[in-house]
Amino acid sequence: MARPAKLAYLMFAAPLALAAPALAQQSPATPSAPATPNTPAPATPPAEAPAPAADAAAPATDAAAPAAREMTPEEIAAFNQAVTDFTAGQSAQQAGDNAGAVAKYDAAIPAIRTAVEADPGKIDNVNFLANALYADAAAYGAMGQMDKVISLYNDALPYWRKVVEAKPTDTASRNILAGILIQLGNQKLATHDTDGADPYYQEALTLARKSTAAQPTDAVSKNILLSALIGASQTSMEEGLRDEAINMGKAMMADGTIDATNRPSIEVMTGAKTG
Repeated sequence: MARPAKLAYLMFAAPLALAAPALAQQSPATPSAPATPNTPAPATPPAEAPAPAADAAAPATDAAAPAAREMTPEEIAAFNQAVTDFTAGQSAQQAGDNAGAVAKYDAAIPAIRTAVEADPGKIDNVNFLANALYADAAAYGAMGQMDKVISLYNDALPYWRKVVEAKPTDTASRNILAGILIQLGNQKLATHDTDGADPYYQEALTLARKSTAAQPTDAVSKNILLSALIGASQTSMEEGLRDEAINMGKAMMADGTIDATNRPSIEVMTGAKTG
């Protein structure tokens, strides 16, 4: 009987698990923000080899990875335009013009994707594509188009995994990936698909625990871990997850670090709020 109530409060939390993406691209100092993509001069991509960091991070898949190819002049020109469009999208998004931001991001993404397909080992371009998809999702989310958000998150997921694999000490990227996983888990849980939701929450838990271990006092990392615990406590048979979520939530409510997304869930779980 209790499970439907839990599902309800988690649905309210779902759109807010990543509350800051609209500002993320210009706020690298914020722990939850993605690093601003370092877009190299597009005239040079054909001559550049795959990033060694990516090779070292994923030796098991490199043998099967497609070889890098040179980009055509037309593709390079399109990538140049994509950098311009992405920057314009950022400006529009920060000014509250989400429709304008979406138009620019949607225009930029195909050329960035082509660059990644041309050289999958070039982690800067993978990071750029991951950020563009993430920012696009934020703009669509601000307009209430959650179906587009989920679609873009699913699209972005493998790229964020690759970024985190290549940059294992990058807490900001790790937190973004965890937040996306939580959103996708929430979407499954909202339709009572606990089996489908659980793998997302479990992956998010692993990432979030790593972030909180690295930065124990960081409120962003703690809230992401709490969100993952709230979700996993409803999908996993693992003992103690619900108690861990409640205890962590109570402590964060007491010290003021809990965010507006997690507070209602913890209030319901602890009985502080009924209904």
